[in-house]
Amino acid sequence: MASFFSDFGLMWYLQELNKKEFMKFKEVLKQEGLQCGLQQIPWMEVKKASREDLANLLVKYYEKKAWDVTLSIFQNINRNDLSERAAREIAGQSKIYQAHLKNKLCQDWSRKFYIPIQYFLKPEVTKDKVSYLQQLFISETTEKRPHTVLLKGVSGVGKTLVLFQLMLAWSEGLLFQDEFSYIFYLCCEEVKQLKTESLAYLMFREWSSPSASIVEIVSQPAKLLFIIDSLEGLNCDLTEPELELCDNWMEKRPVNILLSSLLRRKMLPESSLLIAGTPESFDQLEHRIDYTDMKTVTGFDENTIRMCFQELFQDESTAQNVFRLVREKEQLFRMCHIPTLCWAVATCLKNEKEKARDPASVCRCITSVYTAYILNLFIPKSAHGPSKKGQDLLRGLCSLAAEGMWTDKFVFNQEDLGRNGIVSSDISTLLNMSVLLKSKDSKNFYKFHHPSIQEFCAAVFYLVKSHEDHPSKDVQGIETLLFTFLSKVRVHWIYLGCFIFGLLHKSEQEKLQAFFGYQLSQEVEQKLCQSLEEISIDEDLWEQVDDMKLFYCLFEMENEAFVMQVMDFWQRIKFVAKNYSDLMVAAYCLRNCFSLQTLSFSIQDILQEVQDQSSLEKLLICWQDVCSVLVRSQQLHIIQVKDTYLTDLASLMLYNCLKHPTCTPRELQVNNVTLWNKNMFIDLLSQNHNLHHLDLNLTSLANSDVKLLFDLLNQEECSIEELHLSNCSLSEQCWDYLSDVLKRNKILKSLDISSNDLKDEGLKVLCKSLSLPDSALKSLIVERCLITTSGCQHLAEVLSSNQNLTILQVSNNKLQDTGVKLLCDAIKQPNCHLTTLGLGACELTGASCEDLASAVSQNKTLWSINLLQNTLDRSGLAILCEALKQHRCTMHVLRLRITDFDKETQELLTAEEEKNPYLIILSTV
Repeated sequence: MASFFSDFGLMWYLQELNKKEFMKFKEVLKQEGLQCGLQQIPWMEVKKASREDLANLLVKYYEKKAWDVTLSIFQNINRNDLSERAAREIAGQSKIYQAHLKNKLCQDWSRKFYIPIQYFLKPEVTKDKVSYLQQLFISETTEKRPHTVLLKGVSGVGKTLVLFQLMLAWSEGLLFQDEFSYIFYLCCEEVKQLKTESLAYLMFREWSSPSASIVEIVSQPAKLLFIIDSLEGLNCDLTEPELELCDNWMEKRPVNILLSSLLRRKMLPESSLLIAGTPESFDQLEHRIDYTDMKTVTGFDENTIRMCFQELFQDESTAQNVFRLVREKEQLFRMCHIPTLCWAVATCLKNEKEKARDPASVCRCITSVYTAYILNLFIPKSAHGPSKKGQDLLRGLCSLAAEGMWTDKFVFNQEDLGRNGIVSSDISTLLNMSVLLKSKDSKNFYKFHHPSIQEFCAAVFYLVKSHEDHPSKDVQGIETLLFTFLSKVRVHWIYLGCFIFGLLHKSEQEKLQAFFGYQLSQEVEQKLCQSLEEISIDEDLWEQVDDMKLFYCLFEMENEAFVMQVMDFWQRIKFVAKNYSDLMVAAYCLRNCFSLQTLSFSIQDILQEVQDQSSLEKLLICWQDVCSVLVRSQQLHIIQVKDTYLTDLASLMLYNCLKHPTCTPRELQVNNVTLWNKNMFIDLLSQNHNLHHLDLNLTSLANSDVKLLFDLLNQEECSIEELHLSNCSLSEQCWDYLSDVLKRNKILKSLDISSNDLKDEGLKVLCKSLSLPDSALKSLIVERCLITTSGCQHLAEVLSSNQNLTILQVSNNKLQDTGVKLLCDAIKQPNCHLTTLGLGACELTGASCEDLASAVSQNKTLWSINLLQNTLDRSGLAILCEALKQHRCTMHVLRLRITDFDKETQELLTAEEEKNPYLIILSTV
């Protein structure tokens, strides 16, 4: 047990001992230090010490352990009453701090959150919330070590609110009373403004008169909880050298070093940590933090959202009606999962009701809610419109927001505000509106109340001004903004692009024009359309775009003519729908799609996770819209469905669209899809004679499925040239079916059966057909098929006799040097026309290089060999490189990872590549 009292407290307790007990205390102290492995206090100093002197000696020599030792001795000399009294007083010191913390939380609450603190003090809310908060420190592991819990959640989802709720519940004595005596809150975004300080200052910067000294508080570090909020604002990657870290909580150091020292357990390693950050910040830093658990914040559930509306509207009927409006708008309802935004939406709709306006029009989309909410803040309650001052103030705020988005800045100083036209006298107005918040660690730093408010204001900037007029050159044009948003280059841009499209809606344009008093430029819509067309033409740009982000932008705009125009030139679409909202916006855009050429999509487990029939029906309506694009787009050549679970009805919907006469893709990929009836889909092959490429990778096939598939491949009408069946759980019986196909089918040119249990026996069955002189197959891929050296004999027979086979990929099989020798001997035969050979990760050594050298010297067609992930040596590679120099050698590409070799071998390979103008050594997979 340790204390939170100073050396004065120690002296006071020592004075409680009589002379005999005090002497006994000194005698036991002599042994106690040795037993605890602590530094021994010189006996002569102890022997002559008064009670005050001994208290000073205990603190001097034992520091944090002074009270541990003292109270242990009290028990040893039968003064348990003193130990128990100290425990009670310790609790009292902590209670004083809890009272201080609760008072501080109440002061800060309205500054940080829209939701009144009184809402969270209600018994029905408190009970549920305490139960949830307790789960944060229930570890999934049994390992005994200090807690380090990562609290993950997207930007603005309510992580800070959860942390404040935890502190509030602790300060009221509702949870963690035995676990933590003190809780300290450190927000990275705020404390980084301090530059250089000590951890002691950070802990006590808001507690001017603590009831216990810092020495007393840290004397029991296991009872401390540090809450680190907004990890993404730390601006360091936790890679500082160990020597730069700090273990002294009194020492002044750069704040990022202090936080890094705390996170990496250099300082107060026995304390517990609760660290909140975005998924992106944890992706970068979690491997540098030794954490015990990771929890996810998902925001409010539906019941809590409903309770918020009831709290604000008071009248239950009105609350229910308004909540119903929000619930029917999926985008708006999902936004209400974010606590701060939930309260803001409810407040906005309440204002509409109070002004006798229909809240339904505001619920049209997310943008319309933000427009109404923000513009109303700048219009006095008794007025019909804003003042000139209000117009200028919003323009300045939008300018500030735009600068922040482009400079990744979310905390602003007065110079930033002034540069964008916000003078000192305006700041109090913006704070009173709750548009801006003041940073509690600096009087002159401010941030937007929620990141989405900053994004909305930045979007408004582009509607009312040109980026060329902005005082900061960092602010780019609307075209650059669009591509940056769609390509997810800046992951913290969540709504920005959507807001810009949403503000182009007629109703939002009218609101902005009425507010600012002039006609807005119509060039923005034209620029966006032109930019999207340019992206669609440039394949490199298109590859970087997240189509789901584009769908959300178009959905927010609600302009079907514009959507149809964009979809007309957006002829390749790829998207992953992770929830109903995603599927809904994708369906909206695909309904306006008529000239699609390539479609690749996944809806994951959306249909499997649905809880009720009503939700399932809504999902299936959206799913039907997605499927129907297969019928409408008659130029659709490539279709890929991947990583998807389909119910019986959903499978049937997809099947009916695929079998429609207008749906005639050349390439169909069904990868990792759970289907109701695979036979039904395989039967499609008999109807679509335009299909040349079939990819069923990662789709488990039963023997009956395979039998039906291969029977269809044997039909004369079948036009499939490429067949991919990688990782399809093909059984031993399948190889006989496939051998028959290879014997009879003269259309099939490429076959991939990788990652199936083919083994040498199955390979032998296939090779009998492939060895026939009229075998038409040109490419065989059998990677990760459990083939050994024995199987190479069968492959060698194919290579020796089959003049059509040009590509053989057998990587990730245990061929070894002996097996490769058999292949090389076959490659040297005049009938072998192989161009590409894959031997990666085949357990080859340098000895195989001599056989390969002989093969490439004599074969006149071999163009590329993959030797990645083999144990090759310098001497073997030298022999191979020598063979590549011969004029008869046609080899151009040798796949090796150069960094796998020592320096001398790397130099050899580099030199050979420079000497041979026809040779390219690829150093990547």
